[in-house]
Amino acid sequence: MSREPRCDRTFSRRDLLAGIGGLGVLGLAGCTQRNPNLDTSAEPTAAGSDGGGRDDDSGPLSGDIDIAGSSTVFPLATAMSERFEAEHPEVDTSLQSTGSGGGFANYFCTGQTDFNNASRPIQPEEEDQCADNGVEPVELKVATDALTVIVNNDNDFIGEGLTVEQLRQIWSAESDTETWADVNDEWPAEPLELYGPSDASGTYDYFNEAVIGEEGPGHRQDYSPTEQDRTILRGVAGSTYAMGYLGFAYYSQNEETVQAVPISEGDGDYVEPSLETALEGEYTPLSRPLFTYPKVSALRKEHVEAFARFWIDNATSREIVADEVGYVPLSESEREQMLGRIYAAVEGLSDDD
Repeated sequence: MSREPRCDRTFSRRDLLAGIGGLGVLGLAGCTQRNPNLDTSAEPTAAGSDGGGRDDDSGPLSGDIDIAGSSTVFPLATAMSERFEAEHPEVDTSLQSTGSGGGFANYFCTGQTDFNNASRPIQPEEEDQCADNGVEPVELKVATDALTVIVNNDNDFIGEGLTVEQLRQIWSAESDTETWADVNDEWPAEPLELYGPSDASGTYDYFNEAVIGEEGPGHRQDYSPTEQDRTILRGVAGSTYAMGYLGFAYYSQNEETVQAVPISEGDGDYVEPSLETALEGEYTPLSRPLFTYPKVSALRKEHVEAFARFWIDNATSREIVADEVGYVPLSESEREQMLGRIYAAVEGLSDDD
C-alpha cells in the first residue's frame, strides 16, 4: 500500500468528534489534527518533566512525527498531539487511522511511521516483519478501553442485555443465526444487520479472541466491515435491527445516537460498559488495554522521545484520558513502568539492565 499524502485541511478535535456524532463527516482520518483554539485547561505535564531522557536545553524542539494504526487509539493520540504541538509549534505530527493490523503491516513495520497505535498487542508475525526491516518496537500501554456493543435506539426488545454466549452465537463463523428470533424466540423474526471493524482492526482481533475464542471457528464474514468507526455508528443508527461493536470513546461521544448493550458472562449480572466498570474489572471480557508502539530508532530523536514521554506523563490524567476522550487512564505505577521502557530504549539498555 502506498503512503497516504499529508492532508492540508485543519480540524480541531472538537470538530472531529462533532463530525462523528453527526455521522456525516468523511475523510478526516489521515489528516494531521491541528487546533488553533486548543483548550489547554487540562494542564498537561510538560515533556521532559519526569522519566529521565535528554535535557531540552539545545533549543526548541522541531521535526515531523508520523503515526498510524488503531482507530480506537486515534482520538487519544489526537488529544495528546494537539497539546504537544501547542507547547512545541515547530513539531508537526501526522496521524492516520488505518486499523492496528493495517498500520503495522503497511506503515510501521515497513519503516514509514514512527509510532503505531494498537488496540491489541503486536502479533508474532508483525514482530517478524518489523525485525526483517530493522524496526524495533517498544510496547507502551496508554489507556484501558471498554469495547462496546451497540444497537439502534429503537431496539426495545433486548431488555437487560446480551450474554457472551449470545454474542458468540451471533458473530461466530459457524453461526446459522440470521434473525433476532434465532437468538431468542421472543424477539422479532427480523434479519440481523451487522456492522463491525475489518480484520485489519485490533478491535476485530480482540472481539474475536474474547467472545469467539482463540480456538474457535473465527469471526463471521457476512457482515459490513470497515476501518472507520463512524461507518459502524452510521449503520447502527440507521436501522432498527442493526448491531455493531467499537471502542467506548466513540460510543461515549454518540450516546444519543445509539445505545450500548449491557453484557453478562452468564451469571445473570448484566454490566454496562463504562470507565468505572472497566477500571473495577467488572466489565468482562470486553475491557482491554490500548497501546502505542514507537520504534527505537525514532525514540532516539529528541522531539520523538519528548512526545512519547509527554504522552505517557499525561496518560494518568483523568481530565484528558477519561473526561475528554473516554478511556480509563493509567495508574501511577503503570506510568512509571512505561517511562522506564522509553528510557531503556533511548539509552540502549536491555531488559536485564
